Amino acid sequence: MNLFQAIILGIVEGLTEFLPVSSTGHQTIVAGLMGLQIDDPSITSFIAVIQIGAIAALVIYLRQDIWRLLKAWVRGLGSAEARRDPSYREAWLVIIGSLPIAVVGVVFRDFIKGPLRSLWVVAIALIVWGVVMLIAEYVAKQDRHEKDLDLKDALIIGGTQALALIPGVSRSGATISAGLMLGIDRVTAARFGFLLGIPALAGAAVLEVPDAIRSGGVGLFLTLVGTAVSFVVAYLTVAWMLRFVSRHTIRVFVWYRWALAVALIIALSTGFVTANGVSA
Repeated sequence: MNLFQAIILGIVEGLTEFLPVSSTGHQTIVAGLMGLQIDDPSITSFIAVIQIGAIAALVIYLRQDIWRLLKAWVRGLGSAEARRDPSYREAWLVIIGSLPIAVVGVVFRDFIKGPLRSLWVVAIALIVWGVVMLIAEYVAKQDRHEKDLDLKDALIIGGTQALALIPGVSRSGATISAGLMLGIDRVTAARFGFLLGIPALAGAAVLEVPDAIRSGGVGLFLTLVGTAVSFVVAYLTVAWMLRFVSRHTIRVFVWYRWALAVALIIALSTGFVTANGVSA
């Protein structure tokens, strides 16, 4: 990997991590198009580690919400009175909703990093989850809001987030779709999904650090560059996405996903790219 490739992958990570288009899918596609072996441990580790930049951007953007939930949770652990604070309950919902992806990610880690790292998987997932997103928008009532979130919502949205471990599904696409199907308004679904994404992304990055060290990765400098670029782009993307869903549906992302999937299938079928990278 060279400096240009590291910057491009940093941009892709920051731009797609919080949009319902699949960051892993885009990283896989872009890495393959740039001639990188997408199932190489050093490349998969780099892609996972630069998520730290996106995590940092999300934490800074949602810092007030995070601090509010953290304070309420700590106070509630030692005070019955503090446990009546709605923020204490919400903090537990975030914790519980984060568990499914953690369990699935650990149990199926090798499968996720191996067989699922295929451009055919990405293409199929882009299409299939696009259908799910359209259905979610069609049935959406949006008559439930932040105060209405309960344990069932946390488990369902968290469980759906685990499907985003399949390249091409999209973490935000999964959580927003699940929220809409549960009658939750689009902004609350997006925001709750972002909160769930913090421990999920952090856990993935931490798990990959030892592998990156063992494999030698792509080098400290390139990793730092990719992380810094992803931070800047991700911060701008989070701000834009939350404004976007307050005024628009997510259907436009479905058309994009399907167009990308068609282009990818054509490229794979004609031999322009192989399932794990650019053909010779």
